[in-house]
Amino acid sequence: MLALFALIISGTAILMAHPRLYWGETGGFGSPALIELPLPLNLDQSGWGRSLHFLSAWICVLNGIVYVVLGLISRHFKTNMALKYTVLQRLTYSSVVFVFLPLMILSGLAMSPAVTALVPIVEVFGGYQSSRTIHFFVTNLLVLFVIVHVTMVYRSGFLNRTRAMITGTMAAKEKL
Repeated sequence: MLALFALIISGTAILMAHPRLYWGETGGFGSPALIELPLPLNLDQSGWGRSLHFLSAWICVLNGIVYVVLGLISRHFKTNMALKYTVLQRLTYSSVVFVFLPLMILSGLAMSPAVTALVPIVEVFGGYQSSRTIHFFVTNLLVLFVIVHVTMVYRSGFLNRTRAMITGTMAAKEKL
């Protein structure tokens, strides 16, 4: 959660340095934007946002790799999800883990000059600015997922559910 919070804060700082979204390869002040976000412009961006974003992103990527590998080894995605989750929960959960998070990683990498110099990944997204726009919209979907997820955990018994997420066991009887 700390890395996710750092990603949201640093992503907002990056977005405030240029709060406009474009489609295609190029975009900048003076060119027509696809979307102009109602954020205050901060041209004094010192670069701390990009550094924190890059560091936090790799922490999340490594955490995600461990999570998916352990989920596959333990058959969590096949057995536990089928037994414990509703169809809507399975669909949402699978979309987040196997579609939206990989899309975040790939669109983020497509914006990195070091990566795009080696791999033509930016072409998959239709250009650098398209990658940025996709990254922005998927971020909003993931933030919405986290808000709904935390709200549902809170409503179903926050301490017990949080303990179960961390330790893998329920400590007390659930009240339904």
